[in-house]
Amino acid sequence: MRPLTERGEQQSRAAGAALRALEIRLDCVLTSPRVRALDTARLACAVYGDGLHAEIWEPLSIGFDAVGALALFATRPPDAHVLLVGHEPSLADVIGQLTGAHIKLKKGGIAMVDVSDAHELNPSGAAGHVADGDGRYAGELVLLARPRELAHIAGVALSEV
Repeated sequence: MRPLTERGEQQSRAAGAALRALEIRLDCVLTSPRVRALDTARLACAVYGDGLHAEIWEPLSIGFDAVGALALFATRPPDAHVLLVGHEPSLADVIGQLTGAHIKLKKGGIAMVDVSDAHELNPSGAAGHVADGDGRYAGELVLLARPRELAHIAGVALSEV
């Protein structure tokens, strides 16, 4: 149960500020209950504002996959914008399963995936990706940003993160 470092706290605040600066709409934030993820989510929400708060979602702490992500999104309104705060390598794996992208998600980084066009989803293939009825990936990677890029967007001195 290690808390965030001072650098981790700065990165979390920068992420919240960058999301705000990019005018990315967030309706809810779901986080792993583990200390660093929960603290990251809370700090980002505090800076983002609009009364946004972190909700614990247990599956983010263990065994999270794309099928679970899509099941979660199915319980939300179709136009909901959900931020997930979790752990590596699970989040990068889920992004790969949804989009086909092979990414390295840095601590304090952000990836945004659009799954709004996903219909009739089925796990498929040895790669374990989640596809629509035509075999296309269910999601599209629309943003991938490292902590230093987020700090720049947020207007935070790069030496601070």
